Amino acid sequence: ALWGAILANLTCLQQTDLKSLIAYSSISHMGLVVAAIIIQTPWGLSGAMALMIAHGFTSSALFCLANTTYERTHTRILILTRGFHNILPMATTWWLLTNLMNIATPPSLNFTSELLIMSSLFNWCPTTIILLGLSMLITASYSLHMFLSTQTGPTLLDSQTEPTHSREHLLMALHVIPLMMISMKPELII
Repeated sequence: ALWGAILANLTCLQQTDLKSLIAYSSISHMGLVVAAIIIQTPWGLSGAMALMIAHGFTSSALFCLANTTYERTHTRILILTRGFHNILPMATTWWLLTNLMNIATPPSLNFTSELLIMSSLFNWCPTTIILLGLSMLITASYSLHMFLSTQTGPTLLDSQTEPTHSREHLLMALHVIPLMMISMKPELII
C-alpha cells in the first residue's frame, strides 16, 4: 500500500493537467489509508478514519479551486494558469491554505490523521518510516509545484479576469474551517 502511495505521488510529479494532479494525489492519500487499515491497530484505524474525512474536505477544496481557475482561464494546463497572485490575491490565499493542508501541516486534520497513521505504521515496522518519509517529501514537492505553477509568474491571460465571488470564498471557508476545527477537537469524529 505504501509503494502504491509512492508511485501515485511520482505520477503527480509528471502531471501537467491540474485536475489530474489533484486526482492522483487522492490516490496517494488512499494508499496511507489502506496501509493503516491493513495493520488493524486502534491508532491506525482512527488515523484512517480521520484521513478519509480530511481527504474529503481537502480534495474537494482543491477541485473547487481548480474549477475556479478553469472558469477564468478555460484551461487546466498548469503552465497556462500562472500569475493568479496578481489577479486574484484572495484565491491565492485559499490555494496556499489547501496546499498546506494537502501536505499535512498543523493544525489541519490531515496532520493529526497522518501522525496517527505514521505512529501506528512505525510501531508495526520501523522501516516503514523510510517509505513514509519519501511519500511525504514527494507530496510536498508536487503540492509546492502545483501552488507555484498556478499562482506565481507572469499572467498569460489576455482578457479582463472576473474577480472572486463571495460564494467562492464561502465555499472555501466551509472546506478549510472544518479541517482545522476537527483537528482541535477530534472527539467530533473519532
